[in-house]
Formats: sequence, structure tokens, C-alpha cells
Amino acid sequence: MTSDSDQQNLRPPPHVLIFPMPVQGHLNSMLNLSHLFCLAEFDVTFIISDFSHRRLLQHTTVAATFARYPGFQFRTFPDGVPEDHPRSGRRAMEFMSSVNKVTVPLFKEMMIQENFLASATRRRVTCFVADGVLNFAADFCEENGLPLIYFRTTTTSYFWALFRFPELLEAQEIPFGGKSMDGLIESIPGMEGFIRRRDLPSFYRVVDLNDPILKDTVSVTMLIKRAQVAIFNTCEDLEGKIVEEVRKHVPRVFSIGPIHEQVKYRLTEKKVESSIITASLWEEDRSCIKWLDAQSPKSVIYVSFGSLAFVTREQVLELLHGLLDCSQRFLWVMRPDSIIGSEGEDPVPVELMERIKGKGLLVEWAPQEKVLNHPAVGGFMTHSGWNSTLESISAGVPMVCWPCFADQMTNCRIVSEVWKIGLDIKDTCDRKIIKKAIRDLMEVRKDEFMERSANLAKLVKKTVSKEGSSYNNLDGLIQYIKSLVI
Repeated sequence: MTSDSDQQNLRPPPHVLIFPMPVQGHLNSMLNLSHLFCLAEFDVTFIISDFSHRRLLQHTTVAATFARYPGFQFRTFPDGVPEDHPRSGRRAMEFMSSVNKVTVPLFKEMMIQENFLASATRRRVTCFVADGVLNFAADFCEENGLPLIYFRTTTTSYFWALFRFPELLEAQEIPFGGKSMDGLIESIPGMEGFIRRRDLPSFYRVVDLNDPILKDTVSVTMLIKRAQVAIFNTCEDLEGKIVEEVRKHVPRVFSIGPIHEQVKYRLTEKKVESSIITASLWEEDRSCIKWLDAQSPKSVIYVSFGSLAFVTREQVLELLHGLLDCSQRFLWVMRPDSIIGSEGEDPVPVELMERIKGKGLLVEWAPQEKVLNHPAVGGFMTHSGWNSTLESISAGVPMVCWPCFADQMTNCRIVSEVWKIGLDIKDTCDRKIIKKAIRDLMEVRKDEFMERSANLAKLVKKTVSKEGSSYNNLDGLIQYIKSLVI
């Protein structure tokens, strides 16, 4: 006879379905979440576009990493845009719309045809972990009796600022009209006293509150109330007050970040020889590490504006002049598709390229986490995307924040005013301001920024360690999912 425990061990494990928006920043954290579920011995089905899947296989170790876990599988779909579509910058919203129109119907059809992906060795899907920007997930889960887990890949503070849309409207704090952009916002509990109009999500910068992008963004934010669980890639030491506010509106909230540090710790704890996944959709130029090896400690400022943001040629020139006028060396990731308004001409004039050779290096893409943890790097000039911000915090590297859109406007204010590990220069692009900010960060106030950054890095690493809040929250999430199959 077999005991109850033996029979339970013979049952298939929970089967988690994960569907991210197929852009690099979202893929990064949701692939790491998949890795954590694999380490918990769950089966995982990961939905991804054909395009992103090919790029991942080409430029990352994702195939080798997940080959260790027989319960993991990719399922791929077309994203509905041509191969040469940039899928970023000004056309990012067009791409996301295509995913909803093309990928989502094909995904739904597959789910029904394949009996929610059940097989001889794999149970039907236990729960659906959906990217927080996918607006079909709540209806789909309710129609099919699936528990819904929304994973918000941005800051909790950004999410909370959007969630408070009705209260901001009632208090007449939006639209801005002709009011000063430096006026404080008072209708977002936990953020009073430091969030200004200019720090709210960029979607609020409209004249007409019926703007379709704003309406869609707020609408999908509110869907979290229909989820059984919400996951945030943050921790109590970074956004504890805001997480507590969100818990008043969602039954179960698990803050489990920084998720890339959580993966590192769990791999070490379980003594699993597996690589950390970086969801790079571009080839990383690793020659920059050799260049960094030749630089003095903390002498280099790393410059990158992420995988979606774009800059104009005029902005590139201001940024470059600001960098060249400083005494610091710099490493700049200049994504080929990131510069607009330079058709037919080189984004960087020949005379500036000559000056750059003496003190800087331009690359098309870099292994960012490795760069930030390099001893030569003493600062990060960033767009303040959440993955980049978390990686910088974990590496103990202070930031000059020059945000472009969405959550970045809010993130950089928190970096400068709450955590005090960087400088916020949003809504400006002037070489003198850039030079001053870099000098303040890397020279004038270097010691205070480095000390606070080092202390915060210790805190976030402690939170993913055994008995830390994020460590315990991940265990709670795993236990919740297990409870769904008992």
C-alpha cells in the first residue's frame, strides 16, 4: 500500500501559466519569476512572441538554463508586427496594441484546444500569472474558473499613483492645466510631501482626461481588484508604506523583489549550478568589460536609457557635451534604434567621436548587471526604468536620473528624495545641468551618495535572504499556489 504522502508525491506539481508583454523589461522579471517557480519544482508554461523567443535563444543562456527544468516549456505566438518593426520608442504602444489584437486571440484558442495545456505528466493550469498590462486576463480567468495573479513589473509607487486616479480627479489635482509642475500632490497616501505634478506617471501629462492611452492605462490598473493575488518586484525596505496601501484593495499582495537577487540567493541556497537569466534581446558587447578593467575604481559613469526609451539627436549632443566636459570617463550604451531625427546622418559628429576616444566608450548594448557590479563604475546615468533602478540599488551604484516616460518619472523622484541615492534632472536636457549633476554625484557629494547606496544595497540583499521579508513573501506565494491543488 502507498501512504497519503506517497500518493501526493506522485501527483503532478502545480502548473503555472505565465504571460508577459513581450518587451525586454517585462520579460526580464517574469523569466526570473519562472526560474523561481522552477526551483520550487512547479511546472511552468511561458507565453512569448516568436520574435522575442528567437532573440532570447540567440543572445542569452535561457535555453541552457531552463533545459535543467523538465517542467518548463515555452509556447510561442506571432506578435502581429513585421520583423523590422522597432517594438520600442515611439512605436511601442503600436506594438503592444498588436499583441492584444493578434497574440491574445491565438493564445485563447490554444488554451481551449489543448485543454488548458494538460498532458499525461502535466496537470491543467493551476493559476494564470499575467503581466499587469494585459487587460484580457481578468475576463479570461473569470470565464474559465482560473485563479488570476497579476504581476506588476513596475514600481508599486507608480502603480499606486495610477490606482488613485479617481481621487486625484475628485481633488482636482488632474488635469494640470496651467498649474506649476512643481506643485505637491496630496491625494496619494504614502507619497504626500514629495511627489510633485511632474513626478506623476507621464500618462497624466495630458490636457484631455479622455485621452485614450491614459484611459486604457488607468483601466488596466484597476483590474487588479479582480485578481486573487498581486505580485510586485519590490521589497518592504524600498516601498513598504505603498505596499501596505495596496493591501487595502487586493486580497493578497506579495512583494518578492528585487527578483534578480532573489534568484541568485535561491540558486545558492539550493546549491543549483544554473545561470542567472538576463532577457537581452540584443547582442551584448562584452568588450566593454575589458575596457572597464583598465579604468580606476569608481571613475566611470555608466550611461544607458534602457530597451524602450528613445532620444533625439539634439538630446544626444547635449548629453555628450555634458559628459565630455566632466573629468569622469564614461561607458554609454547607445542602442541603434534609440535615436530619432538622425536619418541620413551619424548621431554623433566626427569631431565629437575624436573627443570620445580619449575618455569614453560607446557600445550598442552591454551586460548591464555585470557593468554595474564592476569596481570601475561609480555612477549610473539612467532613464530610471524599474529593472535598471533595482539593478543599480543592488549593486550599490548611485544614479543621475533622466527619465523618459511612464513609471520612470515617479521612480527618479523616489531615488532622489526618499532613498537619497541619486539626482533627478527630469524635464531638462542641458549640458551644463548634466555636467553639474555628474560632478555632484561622482566628485562633490561622492562620499554621501556612495555610503547611502552601499547601505541600501545591504538592506535589499538582506530582504531576499533567509527570513527576510521578500524571502518569506516568496515562500508565502509558493504555498498559496500549492494550496490551489490540494
